[in-house]
Amino acid sequence: MPSPRWVVHVDLDAFYPSVEELLDPALRGKPVIVGGDPDARGVVSSASYAARAYGVRSAMPTAQALRLCPQAILLHGHHRIYADYSHRVMAILREITPVVEQLSIDEAFMDVTGCERLWGTPREIGALVRRRVKAEVGLTVSVGAASSKQVAKIACGQAKPDGMLVVEHDEEAAFLAPLPVRELWGVGPVTAERLTELGMEKIGDLAEASDDYLQRVLGDHGAALRRAARGLDASPVKHRQRRQSISQEQTFAEDVSDPTVLARELLRMSEHVAASLRSAGQVAQTVRIKIRYADFATVTRQVSLEQPTDQGQRICEAAQELLDKHWRGRRPLRLLGVGVTGLIKGAGYQLHLFDDMDQRRALLDRTVDEIRGRFGRDAIQRASLTSRAEDPDESD
Repeated sequence: MPSPRWVVHVDLDAFYPSVEELLDPALRGKPVIVGGDPDARGVVSSASYAARAYGVRSAMPTAQALRLCPQAILLHGHHRIYADYSHRVMAILREITPVVEQLSIDEAFMDVTGCERLWGTPREIGALVRRRVKAEVGLTVSVGAASSKQVAKIACGQAKPDGMLVVEHDEEAAFLAPLPVRELWGVGPVTAERLTELGMEKIGDLAEASDDYLQRVLGDHGAALRRAARGLDASPVKHRQRRQSISQEQTFAEDVSDPTVLARELLRMSEHVAASLRSAGQVAQTVRIKIRYADFATVTRQVSLEQPTDQGQRICEAAQELLDKHWRGRRPLRLLGVGVTGLIKGAGYQLHLFDDMDQRRALLDRTVDEIRGRFGRDAIQRASLTSRAEDPDESD
């Protein structure tokens, strides 16, 4: 007889601020916001629970967040360090089960069906995950366990912060019934408003409606929502596909038409993208840019490289060529972005195949990566990216 299906959802609590607290214990318990510059249309990436108590939320404009919580400590973050901590957590999950679907840098599903002989019940597995992540990484996680991905994820949300909730088999519908319908996957603001108008504010209201009625008022989507409301979800936990692209964008506080400023931004973003490539042990075959004008008209263009690369300078050169070619009339730009696709895993550089200049750049990149890995991203950068670098002819 096959083992009953069990899915565990793991979510790191206030991940970015929690890592910052590990880097600087003096931040513990304080309202911390990790996000962009409030004067440059920045947004909140994450906030500590002390900041959330003031209404600060992810994706909120940083300026608004600081108005809600003026005493907050604003940090621009150490994203490469966050990635390192994420890798350590995901490695722990994969030691427990090979079937791990990473949803983002700070959350994942685990299929632990049949793992009881190794690790115990789903509740014991959840406790093991929480204990190991705390002991080995220093972070707290919340855990939800259930027969399906959706119910496990909702349970995890109910358990936050630093908690665990297990929904036993055949109790899914009862668990979901009192919760707002917006908790269900596939229920966005428009659908939630429509359901509320129909008198279905809670998931239980939706579960009790007939398929015929939901078909009439919601179309084909109605039957699927009713199944979800009853806790029926057979979608498998699957290995997440390898990342297909890496990119970075900059939205300017004021629209920019100065080629020198844009060139500097291209270099900064190209360096960031290249560092991400090297961290993942990848090289890219294609470079693309994204430009958005003041009227929000957006253009993306790309070019294939003769030789795959993980060098910021090479990515920047290709991006600059694209910008020079496709920047129409030098109109002011609201946004500029650089990205790479066609990623090759484990390619790296065989230095003997390249000329002296290329070898020196590759070795320099590796040295800079090591310094930043030890002391943070701001520990070293090109002179042309510093605030004093206003001369377009200044050497790198």
